[in-house]
Amino acid sequence: MSRLFSFGLGYSAQALASRLAAKGWRIAGTARDQANITRLTGQGYEVTRFVGEPRNCDVTKLLLGTTHLLHSIPPGPDGDAVLAHYREEIVGLGSLKWVGYLSTVGVYGDRKGRWVDESTSPKPNSERTEARVEAERAWLEFGEQTGMRVQVFRLAGIYGPGRSVFDKLNAGTARRIRKDGQVFSRIHVEDIANVLEASIAHPNGGAIYNVADDEPAAPDEVVAYAAKLIGVQPPPEIAFEEADLSPMARSFYEGSRRILNARIKSELGVRLRYPTYREGLASLLAEQTS
Repeated sequence: MSRLFSFGLGYSAQALASRLAAKGWRIAGTARDQANITRLTGQGYEVTRFVGEPRNCDVTKLLLGTTHLLHSIPPGPDGDAVLAHYREEIVGLGSLKWVGYLSTVGVYGDRKGRWVDESTSPKPNSERTEARVEAERAWLEFGEQTGMRVQVFRLAGIYGPGRSVFDKLNAGTARRIRKDGQVFSRIHVEDIANVLEASIAHPNGGAIYNVADDEPAAPDEVVAYAAKLIGVQPPPEIAFEEADLSPMARSFYEGSRRILNARIKSELGVRLRYPTYREGLASLLAEQTS
């Protein structure tokens, strides 16, 4: 029986898990807090708590029988905890057919709005993205050393049900920050699941895939469009230089790039369900009003 184990059974991993579970797969993984563990266990998944510690016996037990391994936990100050502490357990899984590592397009750094593809060398511009590059490299080297088919997925800005600009507009927390020349690439969570499913069907060890939609756009443009869809006044425009942003939020504006997604289409045969934010937001609105 096919069995998915996800280190970090979070938002994106759950989108994949629900699809696979509907096809009869067994799902297991980890979460950080008890509320999520209880909720996911109620969905029929086998879930244990994991916060990066070594020698977690429950993790080791749940890994047994894994055929497909997904890893979505960001590296910590000491690097990737999964490879550091569970490498031998993963190597010992004779049943493993596919490994997916979820990374970020942030590894490309600031490209002044230029297009980048998977052949573009990473150019991290923060400690956080430097750690991501190192984790990617470690997992790809692990695949080369062990013969396991490891794929890296660089995700653009994720949105979907419960995690979109609509939620911020409704909560009164949306901000329309303008920075000249700034564009972000995005991806609907269901299209992430589309890409992962396609990769599982056609594994290609050592491959790196950009997972983004077809149209990078300025963040203030997306907020204004969403406000128009639900018939509310968009929040006032704020110049980036005047915006009071947290260091984390500010770091996202320090990189402007357009992400090319041709490889997921040509190699995996993916056809995006939501090729731009317009289709994605329209679908979310339809779900909310149905």
